[in-house]
Amino acid sequence: MTAATEPTYRPVFQALWCATDLGPHRPCGGTYEWYEPDALPPLDPARFDGGFGWLGGTGPVVPELAGHLDAVAAELAGAGMVLPADFTAFQAGADSHRALDAVSATACWTDVSSPIPSPVEPGAFLVRFLRDQQDCVHWYLYLRPTGEAFVVASPLDLAHAPEWDEPDGPVDWFGAIARCASSFEEFAYRFWVENRLWCALHGYGEESMDDELSGYLAHYERA
Repeated sequence: MTAATEPTYRPVFQALWCATDLGPHRPCGGTYEWYEPDALPPLDPARFDGGFGWLGGTGPVVPELAGHLDAVAAELAGAGMVLPADFTAFQAGADSHRALDAVSATACWTDVSSPIPSPVEPGAFLVRFLRDQQDCVHWYLYLRPTGEAFVVASPLDLAHAPEWDEPDGPVDWFGAIARCASSFEEFAYRFWVENRLWCALHGYGEESMDDELSGYLAHYERA
């Protein structure tokens, strides 16, 4: 798609972080809550350089995972788009591709989909990469022809968007998609920290408080 034919419509999604509680420091009315970004601990953008140093790196590339990502990338290439480098490094890495699954307090699991046309923006696509075990929430890369890429969350499986229009009429797709991170690595870091923190606060598994978790929690203790 050339610059002359790129759509000019750029929806500004509501910014919300979808997550569970952090013990008494951040209540949650159910399995998940949608939190305002201003209430979250601020993150240092300088940490997110695509190397995932906070995780210890991504490890060697797994050929089978890289092959699946290549197939997704090939579909996107037809629309003039590419997968972000931090996303491909993480999803193809032996030490990283299941890192979010391993810490998830709600049994979320990695599931990289084929490109999904955006239901609200012509020319844009989504790629689901993580889903709740009961499909309460899905997380997607949101990709625009301009090269912009960020992470959104939705309670709906957008791969099956047409099915949601029946029998009760059209869905408010715009209202069902929330922007939750400016980059994949930013999303992965906050998800990784918060889920580890949940386990430490609730005494679940062998997770214990460390400087990373204590520093994150301090934001709520000061509030």
